[in-house]
Amino acid sequence: MVASLSLPRILRVGPGAAEELGDVILGLGLNRPLVVTDAFLVGTGAAERLTATLHKAGLHPRVFSDTVPDPTTASLAAGVKALDEHEADSVIGFGGGSPMDTAKALALLGVQGGHMRDFKAPRVNVGPALPVIAVPTTAGSGSEATQFTIITDSATDEKMLCLGPAFLPLAAVVDVELTMSMPPRLTADTGIDALTHAVEAYVSRKANPFSDSLALTAIGTIGRHLRRAYADGSDAEAREAMMLAATQAGIAFSNSSVALVHGMSRPIGAHFHVAHGLSNAMLFPAVTAFSVSAAPGRYADCARALGAATAADSDDAAADKLVDALRVLCRDLEVPTPRVYGVDEAAWKRLTPLMAEQALASGSPANNPVVPTAEQIQDLYARIYG
Repeated sequence: MVASLSLPRILRVGPGAAEELGDVILGLGLNRPLVVTDAFLVGTGAAERLTATLHKAGLHPRVFSDTVPDPTTASLAAGVKALDEHEADSVIGFGGGSPMDTAKALALLGVQGGHMRDFKAPRVNVGPALPVIAVPTTAGSGSEATQFTIITDSATDEKMLCLGPAFLPLAAVVDVELTMSMPPRLTADTGIDALTHAVEAYVSRKANPFSDSLALTAIGTIGRHLRRAYADGSDAEAREAMMLAATQAGIAFSNSSVALVHGMSRPIGAHFHVAHGLSNAMLFPAVTAFSVSAAPGRYADCARALGAATAADSDDAAADKLVDALRVLCRDLEVPTPRVYGVDEAAWKRLTPLMAEQALASGSPANNPVVPTAEQIQDLYARIYG
């Protein structure tokens, strides 16, 4: 099998890397970036500090902060207008997964126009698009290194997977100092998101030796550091390790694929407004338990990398230990069930058939070791409700 591999042309990784953002953009021959961020980062002063760095480099940025969690097609209109008004030649995604997803979508729409539903999977989008420079502020989504964006169709509540090289950032600036203020809940949810990326990349039907190496490294790093970062947000060593692991996991799944957890997670986010990392965490143990029998060796490798099993364990035993370890991790990080989170049971049951259809339509479940039926997905939704 020939693996088709893609990753950002430029990666700056390490404490203080954000101070080099202006140099990165100048080196790419760009001058008028639109900084796509959110109101929180404007309120904390982080967006102002970032734009000050750009001004110091002689650039002409404009800030667009009207992004929303789990961006929608409706939320993109103001961003496209801001691009046009600023005559932007590039887009900086500054924030967590939602600002980066918004930036990627705007970069495409700003050149091609149209509607995001025109660009959803299975279409592979090769461009043209404005250059995207990604500056993550959370250690989880890995979006700074992926060729994917997720946008919810405001008309149908479908969380659309859009993919292709057009969405791959040209550059990524990964600075752990931007994550030091993440609260425990966000640390947990984004950390489990990164772990899900790494495990699914490794067990995916599209896995390859390049993605495998990054996925296993990320799994091991997350296993050693996620609880530490959750317990003590000022643990700089744990924060830096998680930041690097999130980027490695992002590169891994961008060059492999995600699978059933992500396919089922997106509809939960679209219909019940559960944060993406948290909905992954709600699903992760049960979906893994459903899938291990089809690829025990792959899941066993994940268990050993995580520290949940040893070489002395058989593959079947190690795979089972991975499921147990994920349950314990979610317990330790206080991951709620949908019921405990406050999702209405009647609405959950009513929407389950639609969510199953949307999960399958995304294409991600087809990459799973066990390719599920709609009925099996509905059963998994019922099991994880709590």
